[in-house]
Amino acid sequence: MLFLDSSIPDEVTTAFDLGIVSGVTTNPLIISRELGGVDLETCIREIVARSIGPVSVELTTETAHDMLDEALTYHAWAPDRICIKVPFSEVGLQVMHKLVGREIATNATCMMNFSQLYLAALAGATYISLFSGRVRDMGYDVGPIITETRAILDREALPAKIIVGSIRQPGDVVDALQHGAHVVTVPPAILRKMLQNPRTDSTIKEFNDAWRARKQEP
Repeated sequence: MLFLDSSIPDEVTTAFDLGIVSGVTTNPLIISRELGGVDLETCIREIVARSIGPVSVELTTETAHDMLDEALTYHAWAPDRICIKVPFSEVGLQVMHKLVGREIATNATCMMNFSQLYLAALAGATYISLFSGRVRDMGYDVGPIITETRAILDREALPAKIIVGSIRQPGDVVDALQHGAHVVTVPPAILRKMLQNPRTDSTIKEFNDAWRARKQEP
């Protein structure tokens, strides 16, 4: 399964028109960098309107009290659709546990290893997000982390779904899915690359040229 990793409403529309993505993940870095002074609520509500499935919105405060208040605010914008992205930490686990108790969908994010993923799953996270590109930047192989996490989730019947994000190239998507990820979050640029193959383009052109030539025959 693929989620779109974007905070730009027009990109969301384009991706969902293809019928190949099942949710959206956003993050404050993208929103601040690409959308400037846009109102967060306006942006998220528009993304919800242009998509289907869960829309992950990340917390930016740091104390348990503030994080919980922020989460409840976001959740109220679209209770059936908003998934709260909770950055992984001791405080984050406390907040997530409270959200789980309120039956609010959660996405434990910014995780880099098996231990973090497992603890987030035990805390009841709906989704547990591994940052593939950043793990590779540290010199570690992502594949075994995904495989080991999927095995423990299945063995202990934990309902959390593995999301693999921080995708840098189309091969990362294939690798994550083959190792057992439930979801891969794909930026629009990577999604476009997944659509393309020069041999496909040349084959379509060959077929179309042959058909046009046949139609021109007397």
